[in-house]
Amino acid sequence: MKIAVLPGDGIGPEICVQSLKVLKAISFKFGHQFILSKGLIGAESIKQTCLPITKETITLCKSYDTILLGAVGDPLYDNDPQINLRPEQGLLELRHHLGLYCNMRPIKTYNKLLKVSPIKQSVINKVNLVIVRELTSGIYFGNKWRSKDEAYDICTYNKHIIKQIAIQAFETARQRPNKHLTLVDKANVLETSRLWRETVKEIAQDHPDIKVDYMFIDNATMQIVFKPIQFDILLTDNMFGDILSDEASVITGSLGLLPSVSFGNHYSLYEPVHGSFPQAKGHNIANPLGSILSVSLMLYHFGFKQESLFINRAVNESITLGITTQDINHNHPCTTSAVGDFVFSYILKPRRR
Repeated sequence: MKIAVLPGDGIGPEICVQSLKVLKAISFKFGHQFILSKGLIGAESIKQTCLPITKETITLCKSYDTILLGAVGDPLYDNDPQINLRPEQGLLELRHHLGLYCNMRPIKTYNKLLKVSPIKQSVINKVNLVIVRELTSGIYFGNKWRSKDEAYDICTYNKHIIKQIAIQAFETARQRPNKHLTLVDKANVLETSRLWRETVKEIAQDHPDIKVDYMFIDNATMQIVFKPIQFDILLTDNMFGDILSDEASVITGSLGLLPSVSFGNHYSLYEPVHGSFPQAKGHNIANPLGSILSVSLMLYHFGFKQESLFINRAVNESITLGITTQDINHNHPCTTSAVGDFVFSYILKPRRR
């Protein structure tokens, strides 16, 4: 299996090291060979090439089976609106070139960490949902214009784009026990949302086994912290999905725990949900579990289900034993590398309790 590794910015390289450590443990235990090649993206790419992503990196990603991404972003570019090049442009361009139209972010709670979340334990107990977000259209990719005193960002969708991700969301819902899909939109105001709702209703007719309901984004942002247990699959557009998935991270207690996959018809990319967290860069304190669980998702989707299960067990054990970083273990935190070392060792030799 050939994996293109894009460590990126901030804590990206540090957490990628831990994920590659876990892949090494899987290769030792199961006799697999993982061929790895690194590429540049984001601020690191701008520093070295003056571009947020190069043709060489895009070619690398297209020639490998899948991609593992660390993180993208640097405050140096956030604080000056006059800078035209931004690290995030590299990720947007990569999604565009690879046709990565669908992003899935599983959100689940761990019993050991219920007390870490700022939301009441009774509210978040046994939450297990997936946010399905459209990635290559909408307001992030629409025409933009700016003058000194005015600006616009145009949000554009067409039926084909909505249909392909909606079908993916319905098929994912079919594989889950609750078989329940919620479309999140703003159909009372936005024409694009009305097109989303009309299209999803048409597709729902071909999936009578799936329970479907519809919710405005303002209500959904409240419901996801008020009663998240009601959700199974949340389907939504690019901007709403970006907002909801970050909000939903509060449920788990840490953004550092969440994995994700982005895919299209031919390519896939796996990454933790968190950003580059530049304040933690080089301090060995970043949570690597989101990245490690992204590797687990990768192996599962490529048919290595037993290998994925071993990683999940190791992560569960690290959380249960408190072998975790300071974001979820305030009293006795472990370092980034120590968490990676534990997961590595557990995969090779599981401990009995």
